Amino acid sequence: MLKRICQKRIILSSAVLFALLLLYCIPKNQMDSLQDIPKEVEYVDQMVERSTIYLMDPNDMLARTKVVIDADADIETKARDLLNILIQNGEGESKVPNGFRAIIPSDTKVLSIHYENNLIKVDFSKELLEMKKENEEKVIEAIIYTLTSIEDVQMVIIYVEGDILTKLPQTGIHLPSTLDRSYGINKEYDLESYKDINQVIVYYVGKYNEETYYVPVTKYMNDDRDKIKIIVDELASSNVYTTNLMSFLNSNTKLLATEQEVDSLFLTFNSYIFNDMNAKNILEEVIYSISLSVGDNYDVKEVVFTVEDQEIYKSVIKTIE
Repeated sequence: MLKRICQKRIILSSAVLFALLLLYCIPKNQMDSLQDIPKEVEYVDQMVERSTIYLMDPNDMLARTKVVIDADADIETKARDLLNILIQNGEGESKVPNGFRAIIPSDTKVLSIHYENNLIKVDFSKELLEMKKENEEKVIEAIIYTLTSIEDVQMVIIYVEGDILTKLPQTGIHLPSTLDRSYGINKEYDLESYKDINQVIVYYVGKYNEETYYVPVTKYMNDDRDKIKIIVDELASSNVYTTNLMSFLNSNTKLLATEQEVDSLFLTFNSYIFNDMNAKNILEEVIYSISLSVGDNYDVKEVVFTVEDQEIYKSVIKTIE
């Protein structure tokens, strides 16, 4: 027994001496770097992805945000997961980010989903028709924009208990049988005539606590200019659609030239687009507002920002987070 205790003490003493020797041999600068190592390790599940969804923000506007869903799922499964998050008090409620809320009436069920050739068909239970009058269009907008954010989905057909929804029950607004982003979102009308109407989607910045997000506004106006010129002028204007939304684009910013080549849109600005003229930096909020707006108005995959014939930044629309 005594021999065993002595052996344990010898082993323990040897371990302590070895540890002290190891610490003595490590250079001080390496020790300092070891102290900087985080005490907690964050484990990342490689099987999930952050997918775009359109939820109600604190100002009752549909906003673009992100939720986590299964990355390996097929289109129909992803669509079901996103729609379940859009349902109030639904099974996906826990995934709704802070500051946002679902909009589809509670108890609504997704009865079936079928995807083929860029078109997705969704059949809802009759509870979908219990939409509040003031939210009817926003419910449809949220469904369209969320589903068409899934890669390869371009069109949506909404069914209720097997019948295509072609008329909203409370407002009586008629719907096309096949819906896409041309339906609009957070609509704003500035019209003097019902002829020659230009429909332009502009993304503004919203903020909840310290987190920023993006809010699309579909503007209907009698303005025949190119959409990109309207986008830049609207974002540079001090007259923002609502005081709850922001634009970080300097009011002196001018779009000097545009050129579209296959999948790219080249935009040439004056130097006021820079946040820091010396460092030639463009604010992330400016890049995202312009790029997201371009993505919803032009059939391109990337936006190239140029100042004085120098390429400053290239934004790939599909990878914007």
